Amino acid sequence: MAPASILNLPPASALQENIDAAEASIGVSPHPVYLHNLALSITHNLQYHHDWTSVSVHTHSSLTNSPLPRPVISGLPPKRAYIHPDEQAEILKVEHSTGKSIPQIPEREWVLPTHLQEKWSLAKFAAVFDALDTVPLAGKEPSVAKESAEVVGHQWQGKNRLKRLLLATLHDDSTVVYYIMHDGIVKPRQN
Repeated sequence: MAPASILNLPPASALQENIDAAEASIGVSPHPVYLHNLALSITHNLQYHHDWTSVSVHTHSSLTNSPLPRPVISGLPPKRAYIHPDEQAEILKVEHSTGKSIPQIPEREWVLPTHLQEKWSLAKFAAVFDALDTVPLAGKEPSVAKESAEVVGHQWQGKNRLKRLLLATLHDDSTVVYYIMHDGIVKPRQN
């Protein structure tokens, strides 16, 4: 019979339920359990605090099918995570000339889960970027960003965009901070 203190435990949190549900997939992951759990924590944050949909954890490269340097997340944010400065200027010109608002349809994004205590180098970031495709493969949802010439800013969207990811940094107090990182040099925004 279990001690009384074990019987009076509160129910598991939503995060713990996600981790418990994913334990079966950890056995086939080429990564250590702590990296997989870090990815699940960031996944939980994206889904339940930032309203992302179609979120999934990737352990193998979509380009080479070899194991990624660490688990990486892909998902669909509720709104655009990044707009290229040249695209932003083109959108403003069209909106000004037509008087109509140009909708900013979100695109799938890569997310790299990290912990604040980790030490990163340019070589480690380069290894992650080299293993990723420009845009994560879409899951069950339809393609949201059309690449046709009639879409304003099409030359900076979809497969035409620069390779980027959101660096998700988890702190010990469960705070997550997101930074946009590009593979290479990007034109700075004008204020």
